[in-house]
Amino acid sequence: MKRLRELWHYRELIHNLVVRDLKVRYRSSVLGIAWSWLNPLLMMVVYTVVFTILRGGDESIPHYPVLLLCGLLPWNFFNDSVLQATGSIVGNAHLIKKVYFPREVLPISIVLSNLVNFLIALPIFFILALVSGAPLTWWALLLPFTILLQVAFTVGLALFLSTLNVFYRDTQHILSVVMLAWFFLTPVFYPIKAVPQDCNVLGIPFDAQLWLRRLNPMASLVASYRDLLCRGAPTGLDFLSRTAVTVLIVFIVGYLVFLRYSPRFGEEV
Repeated sequence: MKRLRELWHYRELIHNLVVRDLKVRYRSSVLGIAWSWLNPLLMMVVYTVVFTILRGGDESIPHYPVLLLCGLLPWNFFNDSVLQATGSIVGNAHLIKKVYFPREVLPISIVLSNLVNFLIALPIFFILALVSGAPLTWWALLLPFTILLQVAFTVGLALFLSTLNVFYRDTQHILSVVMLAWFFLTPVFYPIKAVPQDCNVLGIPFDAQLWLRRLNPMASLVASYRDLLCRGAPTGLDFLSRTAVTVLIVFIVGYLVFLRYSPRFGEEV
């Protein structure tokens, strides 16, 4: 709690780092912040062409571009945050060695910067949903709770990985492959119901859809986004509570690991 209070005292520094990151991201760019909208839209077009037209189409998935964008936006937020935050301590070695401030400010500011980018891009989803005639209900008002869960999960993972990267620099190189595999194991370009429930591996039957939700927090979070925004229904309470517990554990473990090793950052970087 003492460290959290100290972090609150440095909130102005976090704000400045977030603003700096956003300015650097769009510096010397002709379209500037418009890339927050164009990037997910262009990715949506590419995946729609690949997984519908080139693959022969899948008429069983109505409003596929809307479903796809609903998964792409939170995934891009998560992917960019984790990849960038992992190298945040090593990349700011000059600050670590010269100035005192809570070290967690660095990965947290990167996650918050990507959160702002995600929120800027989110209206594109609602515009696409309205134009395509996809149903939107009042359950979408629960969206901030799902976003809060994703932020907590992302911050916890970012704190853990940024710590690991200080001592093992291979982390950042391996992570790009891990995130690619994680992407395909997350129902971004396919609905989670497309995952078979009855699978058999080495003679052991199991429910692949159920275990994907249990072992992959991002699968649960993306499913929650789609429940609220595409299905127009609330996420099941038991499902949401399990996800919340998982997120809380990841956040606490990640923060404790970071606090345990952060005093050694100055020596290692």
